[in-house]
Order: sequence, then C-alpha cells, then structure tokens
Amino acid sequence: MAESICRALRDGALQGELAPTLTIKDNINSPFGFHAFSHVLTQLSSNILAGKSQSRGLVLLSFSRSPAYYVQLLKKRGLNVGSSAKWIQILDCYTDPLGWKQRFMEGENVSNVDQEVSNLSHLCTNVGDMDKLFSSIITLGKGFVGEGTVRFCVAVDSVTNMLRHSSISALAGLLSSLRSNDSVSSTFWLVHEDLHEEKVIAALEYMSSIVATLEALTPPPYESRSNVDNSYLERRSTKGRFHVRIKRRNGRVRVISEDFNVELAGIKFTSISSEDAVINQVLIPKVQFNLQLSEKELNDRARVVLPFEHQGTGKPIQIYDGRRSLSESKDDNIPLMSNEKGNDDGWGKGEIVYFRDSDDEMPDSDEDPDDDLDI
Repeated sequence: MAESICRALRDGALQGELAPTLTIKDNINSPFGFHAFSHVLTQLSSNILAGKSQSRGLVLLSFSRSPAYYVQLLKKRGLNVGSSAKWIQILDCYTDPLGWKQRFMEGENVSNVDQEVSNLSHLCTNVGDMDKLFSSIITLGKGFVGEGTVRFCVAVDSVTNMLRHSSISALAGLLSSLRSNDSVSSTFWLVHEDLHEEKVIAALEYMSSIVATLEALTPPPYESRSNVDNSYLERRSTKGRFHVRIKRRNGRVRVISEDFNVELAGIKFTSISSEDAVINQVLIPKVQFNLQLSEKELNDRARVVLPFEHQGTGKPIQIYDGRRSLSESKDDNIPLMSNEKGNDDGWGKGEIVYFRDSDDEMPDSDEDPDDDLDI
C-alpha cells in the first residue's frame, strides 16, 4: 500500500489536472510520521535518479531537520548525492527561519556546513512570507528543470512548523498554488494532527488526493492498563497501523490499511496479519442484503416460470401487440372480430372501431388547432 502511494507521486499529474498531493498525519500516540515521510522521500528520489518518475527534480523545504541531515539520509539509502545538484535542491528553513542569526552575525557564515551541503541548500530567512517562499520554490525548480515541460516535485517535512509563522489561509494559498502550477509534478507534506484544530487538518485533507494516517496499536479495551505487562508495551511501541485514503480521478475513494514497524534501518510496511483480518471481518456490521448469489440461488432463479411462460400447452407463445401482421393483411375481407372460434386455441381476432360523434368533428391531423390564435 505504501508502494501505491509512491507510484501515485511518481506518475505525477495529467495535462490540465492538479498535481497529486499526499498528507501524512501522526500524533503523540504514534509519532512515526517522519519515518513515513523519509520513506516516501527516498523512494521518490530513487525513481527520479532512475528516470522512472514524471518529475526530474525535487525541491525539499526543510523545517524540522537541517539540510545536512537529508544529505546523510540519502547517502545511507544508497543514493548518489554527488550528482544531487542536478536533481535536488533544499530550501533551508531550519537554520535561520526569521533571519535573526543573519542580523547578529553580519559577514559570517550562518549555515556553517561543508561545500557539498552548501551546493544543495539555499537559506531562507523569512518563512512567514508565503509569496516569497512560493517564488523561491519555483525558482529552484526551474534551476534544474529548465524551460521545457519537465516537472519537479515539492516536499515539506513539517507543515506544523510552517503554521508557527503563518496562518492557515496563507498556507493553503501556497499549497494550492503549488498544486495548480504546471511545473509541479506532485507534492507531499507531514503534519502533527494533535497540535492543530480540526479545521486546519480538514483544510489540508481537502487539498490532498491522498491522506495517510499513522495509528498506534493499543491493548484491547477489555484489558486494563495494569494488566498489560511492559513487554507488551515495548513490543508495540514501534508498531502501528497505516491507513490510507486515496481519492481517484473518477471521484471514487479507496481506503486501505497495513501494518508498519519502525526499525533501525527505517520503517517497514507489511500486510495485515490473518488474526487481525479476522477481527476486522467480525467488526464489520452485518447488513440485511447480499449482492452475490450462491450456486443454489442461481439454479432456483433459472427454474422460476415467468408470467408469460406458463400459458399454452407447450407451444411457443406469441404475444399480440395490437398490430396486424403481414399474413393477416393479405386478406382484408376476413373480419378481425368474430364470435366464432377461428383457430385451434378457440379465440377470435379483434379490432378497435371508432365512430365520430358528429360530422363536424375533424379527423386527426398534425395541424395545430390553435395555430390561428394571436398570442
């Protein structure tokens, strides 16, 4: 399921459509959202380097981690950072987000990083200005994309930190502008949902085509916390459930889930175990109808005699629709209504005879009787 998210971001947007957007949500009970964000980031970076992605570059807005951290992360995952300047640019919103260090350290290097990191990162000293931030993102994207139709991806490691310096309306305007920009292939971000109001999370989900939620695995409700030993808590502390809601282009919504486990090498996703699947199946509410038919029901339905099939003595039934057939029109002298039994079935033939009430009554015609009215 996590791979399906990466494929959706890898494939990008169709011409004239908004870019696919992923929102990753976590909370204090399951604080592993950054691990999921790192997984998506490395998978998408690998596809970009292999030429399998619609985007040919990546612009990363780093709010919660330094640019040096992401360079080391990409190196650990086996990605060639030496050529990173051609496909990734990091907008450093972590080192000096408000420009205080630059103001008090005039003439000195604020970031203080090595040459490799400095070639990839660009310092941002006013993260509250959404217009300037948008301009910086587009400028960095065009730097390695060029003037053609090639697109780039945008990643934000913490929308929560962005909301510390900006309002939700300004942030929503920035994210909407990125989605609708022709140069942006896809976007994804991380947010800590328990630190914001419900309307903030609802606004972010509304702008997202994919919403991923990390849920902690808790003890069963019938077990008190005192009955749960420490080994259970230690075993469950790094595990959880990964729920994904995908809005498709045709308007349908697909909801899927799988388990995750955070290890030293990173987060690992696995399908839900059979035991948990049985529990989920039991919890599904029972309905009073079934859209599927069993083999016995299919056979019973085939043996049902329909109303127009139980007449006659086994001969083919001909349903008369009120019109005269070609064989009947050959001899117009034969009356259509007779009291005598004219056929084997003992039934006569009939017709409808209409008599006008008076000679003044005009026959039916296609003329409008109110055509002479001047309205």
